Parts: sequence; C-alpha cells; structure tokens
Amino acid sequence: MHRTRIKICGIRRVEDALFAAQAGADAIGLIVHADSPRAISIEDAIAVRQALPPFVSAVALVVNADRSIVDRIVREVRPGLLQFHGAETADFCASFAIPYLKAMGVTTGTAGTDLLKWQQQYSTAAALLLDTGRDGKSGGTGTTFDWSVIPAEMRGRIVLAGGLNPANVGLAVRTVRPWAVDVSSGVESETGRKDHAKIVAFIDQVREADANV
Repeated sequence: MHRTRIKICGIRRVEDALFAAQAGADAIGLIVHADSPRAISIEDAIAVRQALPPFVSAVALVVNADRSIVDRIVREVRPGLLQFHGAETADFCASFAIPYLKAMGVTTGTAGTDLLKWQQQYSTAAALLLDTGRDGKSGGTGTTFDWSVIPAEMRGRIVLAGGLNPANVGLAVRTVRPWAVDVSSGVESETGRKDHAKIVAFIDQVREADANV
C-alpha cells in the first residue's frame, strides 16, 4: 500500500514540531521568509531542526532569497530539503548540493502541458510542489486548485498543496494519489498558530484515504 507522505508547514515552535512528528508527520516546513505571517528566524529554525526525531525532515522554505541567505540556512539550519517558492531558476535551486522542492502556482489558466514543462524545466528537483497561484505568488492562498489538470504520469511524484485541510485531504489523496501532501493554514486555529487537534485529524484522514485506495 502506498503511504502518502505528510508535511506540516509554517511551524514556528519546537512544541508544535514535536507534536506533528509524534502524530505521524514526515516533514516539518520552516518558512525562512520575513514577509510571511508564519516566518521563523534562522535561530528558531535551528532549534526546531535540532529537536526533531530521526527520519523526520526539516524543510526550509525561501522566496527569492539571496544566495548568501540560502548558504547560511544550509550551513546553520542543515535542513533535509530546501523549498523554493519564488522565481528561482533550476540552476540556482540545484546549486546548493542539497535536495530541493520547487513550488509552482497553479491558476485557472494552467494546463497539464504547463505542468509537464515545469517538471522538465526543474528536472533536478526532488519533486514539484503544486500550490494554488494568485497575484504572482506560488502559494499561501489557502485555497485549492483544479486537481484534474495534473497529468496522470506525474501525480505520483508531486507534493500537493493549496487549501488542504482535514475536511478535504482525504478526497485529495483518493483523487490525485500524490507522493505527499502539504498543509499549513488548514491545521491552524489562527494565522501562524497550529491546532494540534487539526493536525491529528489531517493525518488521520490521509491514512484513512491510503487504506481505502
């Protein structure tokens, strides 16, 4: 049985990271981008990464960051993966000698051929993370996109994001069958504050969907 991997993003506190890991999350997302309402400092990101148990990855998310900033994150935070959410080129993303995800914003005008072109363009990525795009941003909208545009041949290698929550993630897993799902606002009680009950419900719904496919 395929086990859909789960990433809880926008973590800012050690206690939330540990709870998510103990509840069954495979990865913890750390948004090292000052303009985000879920931003975490490099110092706090280090503390979260150091607290994580074995086999739970820390993923550092950046948006059009200077090379010096990304170099510092790699050197000091030592994440398992980098996640690029801006207009970074494939060469830039691949230049840090660490696996990376490239987030792409899917809009109403995006076609399946566009996604296949992105996959080819970022062929060095561990996976594309498909999120809902709006206003030139590749994520952070808290809304879903039309999953039917995702070509069948790439579904098993993507990370699905965009408006996921405990109420719809089961349907997302059954419909798309992605490699992994990514959630942030969908497991919050308020912006930037994770709700532990929602984290448990989200993970339970993913596991139930896996068992029934």
